[in-house]
Amino acid sequence: MENNIPDKIKISKETIATLPVESFPGKIVVVDSETGVENAIADLRREKIIGFDTETRPTFKKGKSNHVSLIQLSTHDTCYLFRINRMGFAPALKNLLEDEQLLKVGISLKDDFCMLNRLNNESFTPRNFIELQKFVKKFGIEDQSLQKIYAIVLGKKISKGQRLSNWEADHLSESQQLYAATDAWSCIKIYEILQKGNFISPLDQTLLLHPSSL
Repeated sequence: MENNIPDKIKISKETIATLPVESFPGKIVVVDSETGVENAIADLRREKIIGFDTETRPTFKKGKSNHVSLIQLSTHDTCYLFRINRMGFAPALKNLLEDEQLLKVGISLKDDFCMLNRLNNESFTPRNFIELQKFVKKFGIEDQSLQKIYAIVLGKKISKGQRLSNWEADHLSESQQLYAATDAWSCIKIYEILQKGNFISPLDQTLLLHPSSL
């Protein structure tokens, strides 16, 4: 399928800067207790598809890295933010990510899975995940960042302003919560639009770059 696509679609940062901002419009639930995990997992298991992402407190020292601070799992209207730095990688959460029946969609999954494996003494085997970086190539989209893919597919900009904030803070700010929820939710949006077929970007084609046709 990919070989039949004449152009590889890319978008510039300058174009993204002109787009209207999109953010998660639903309910955000911060989960930091065993009871909270049980309730969240029960809700998520009712879904057919969820969006997945993680956040890690940044480090600015060469050779040093931190453990995952947050796992975000979003439905179409609710996003759960699991504070892993406080309660660990709960078995019920691990089991959900290993569930073969529930479809999960994320981006840069190899890095996320590697980081999550560092949290457990037991092996972690994620199942039934869609990697958007691979999936979008079928549609001629060459860009690999979530922000750029979202801009191409939906014609809107998702903010990355909170990416380097402190994800282990005592309380996550509203801006942090909205940023984290938007990232997970946007993965569902991208996948479902492309999965329907007949993809046409809402952007004027003059705003998109087609490297292979230059």
